[in-house]
Amino acid sequence: MSEMSDTIRKLFREGDDRRDAGLTTPEGIRRFDDIVYGEDAERQILDVYRPKDKAGVLPVIVSVHGGGWVYGDKERYQYYCMDLACRGFAVVNFTYRLAPEYKFPASLEDTNRVFAWVLDHAEEYGFDRTRIFGVGDSAGAHNLGLYAAVCTNPEYAAKYPFQPPVGFAPTAVALNCGVYRAPVSEDEKDQSNLLMADLLPERGTKDEYKKISLVNYVTSQYPPVFLMTATGDFLREQAPLLAEKLMEFEIPFVYRYYGCADRPLGHVFHCNIRLQEASRCNDEECEFFRSYC
Repeated sequence: MSEMSDTIRKLFREGDDRRDAGLTTPEGIRRFDDIVYGEDAERQILDVYRPKDKAGVLPVIVSVHGGGWVYGDKERYQYYCMDLACRGFAVVNFTYRLAPEYKFPASLEDTNRVFAWVLDHAEEYGFDRTRIFGVGDSAGAHNLGLYAAVCTNPEYAAKYPFQPPVGFAPTAVALNCGVYRAPVSEDEKDQSNLLMADLLPERGTKDEYKKISLVNYVTSQYPPVFLMTATGDFLREQAPLLAEKLMEFEIPFVYRYYGCADRPLGHVFHCNIRLQEASRCNDEECEFFRSYC
């Protein structure tokens, strides 16, 4: 493991601990925890959250967590995901295999497994198979964005050893503060590039960067997108690159840029559910999903 990945794990964990200190499961949420969706009972596990006052079939949101491809799990995203569930959705919050222990496309394979699991267990957990949405931030937005391309671009799907469920694509996706073209910077010592070196089997060749750049694989079949960044997001220059591609292929999308000079907002601010701006962002994303229900 690189020194950068080790540092990211330590710093991100400390930041998440501070962010979520004192939070508890909301009274109105019913949760189903630690469900194994693969062979690895430590890394391939998920939770399901549902509002207690909503019976029957619900639209479902699958959350793909961030963490620089090397950090994160469902525990770090449980409060954010339950906050989404409070807005009237069933939410699936999952842990996936991380780099550098598991190289790309392990995280993408796990994302595919989870969407397939949702389809297979729809009756058991009250999921609406016709309204399956996805949210992802940072590395999770990168992962989810690529997965939506796998589902809608057969030529791109052929590059992988797995296939999505036949005929499936997310109804719509929300991509928050993500990476959509690699390398992020021409500087080999850029933080994102160093992390990608741990992610990719050959540490970031030209062909590998091409394969993981979503902007290369958007087609007219790509699902509608809620695209978000913020004033203090160190990846904010990535969002316009994807917006340009979505316009080129006439994909319906909403583009939001949060924060201002007087109140800057940082990378993945929306996960801090105590923030007023996070509440606004999460409200708007859920309203976007409802427009496709």
